[in-house]
This record gives sequence, C-alpha cells and structure tokens, in this order.
Amino acid sequence: MVYAIETFGLSKEFVSFKRRYRLLSHPFQKESPALVINDITLKIRKGEIFCLIGPNGAGKTTLIKVLSCLILPTKGSAEVAGYDILKDEEKVRNAIGLVTGDERSFYWRLTGRQNIEFFAALYNLSPDTLHRRINELFDILHIEEPDKRFQEYPSGIKQRLSIVRALLNDPDILFIDELTKNLDPTSAKDLRKFIKETLVKKHGKTIIFSTHLLYEVEGLADRIGFMSKGRIVAEGELETLRKTMGNKGAAIEEVYDYFINKKG
Repeated sequence: MVYAIETFGLSKEFVSFKRRYRLLSHPFQKESPALVINDITLKIRKGEIFCLIGPNGAGKTTLIKVLSCLILPTKGSAEVAGYDILKDEEKVRNAIGLVTGDERSFYWRLTGRQNIEFFAALYNLSPDTLHRRINELFDILHIEEPDKRFQEYPSGIKQRLSIVRALLNDPDILFIDELTKNLDPTSAKDLRKFIKETLVKKHGKTIIFSTHLLYEVEGLADRIGFMSKGRIVAEGELETLRKTMGNKGAAIEEVYDYFINKKG
C-alpha cells in the first residue's frame, strides 16, 4: 500500500440549525444545504506529513471528521489505511488516532494518569500491556507529573496528553486538528519537533494536520493542501507550489494569498 489515505470525490453537506428551523416553519420552501467539503479527490502517502491549511470555515475539520469515521460523507468514498470508511469503520478507527485541541473531552478532576487509563480501557488492553504502554508514552512525551489533576496542567501538557491518548492503540495514521492554536510559542515549537522527529522519522507515522497558522507549515509539512470553501484548490510540496505561481522565492504568506485569495 503506497497511500495511507485516498479520497474519491468526497463531499459533505450540512443543513444548519437555522435552515432546519426554516424548513420546519416553511416545509414547502426550497433551500439548499451547505456544501462543507466539495468533491475532494486526494492521495496522501505513507509516512508523510500532510498539512491542510485554509481560513476558518474552509472545511478542514469536517474533512478530518469524515476520514476519522465520525461523520458520514454525503457523496464519494475514501480509503484510510487501506480500509473503506463506509464499509470498514471499526478497522479504520483501529488504524488511526485523532488529536484535537479540545480539552473538554478530558475529565478535569481526574489526574492525567487516571484520564489515560480510562481511555486505554476502551481498547481492551491487558493490565500489563496497558501499564507498559502508558508509561512508555509518558516517557516519550515528557509527562513528568502524571498524577496531577488535569485541571492543574498548563496548556502544553494538556495537549501532550491529547497525543498520548491518540497513540494508545499505536495507530499508523494520526489526524491532528489545530493542536497548537492555544499554546505559547515554545510549547508549540516543541510539539512540532516531536511530531516530525519522533512520530514520523522514528516511528514512521503518517500525519495529517490542519491549521490556519502559516508559520507552522513551512518547516513541518512534506506536502500542503490549500482548502477554500470546501475544496482543495491546490496541493503539493511548497517548492512545487512556488513554481506553479511563478515565484520560486515566494514567502509562505504569498503562496497562501495566491492560492486561497486569488485562486480559491
């Protein structure tokens, strides 16, 4: 299997709460649903870091949720780790990890270790395997005080615990959705280094991450997918994208402006 992920004409439509209300109030009034991701055909290679970048509302998070089997596509199909997202949902979920910046999914009054042990139990690991895996991940991610209450941790450690949780099942593919948006520059830099040096180079993971922070992309991504209005308007290596726009020395801000604001 050359590709970790392949999508084929993937689309997702939503009917907003306001639209639902109007449809209930005026059942004969025609109103089209919002097309959040639109006919996306994409191939992501094994062992690469692929960045989805675009403005808020571009569809980045929705695409990740569809590929993670959290929501169903309206049209099209996709294969993740060789499994069909519509036919093999459980196999897809076993092959992936999902990291978000949402701290609310943790139990704030429990310790870091208690949180991770709770989520690890969902994988039906034996007690010995569970204990060994948790300690290994705490060591890799430098969780030095695992027995503090979650609410007492700084944001950087909370985000590291999100990664620990996503790695419990040792997934081949990791989806990371705007992980560093609430972090200070030093913590964000440390996490990007960990992703590139440890997860990818050392452990061979495939990383798909979304962001709207341009400075995160240049030193981290192997390839970039620019998203605008639910579509991938351009994708490829940064140098290739610079050549496409006819400016080999373009700053990342100029590349973004070209593909998002002029082409998107």
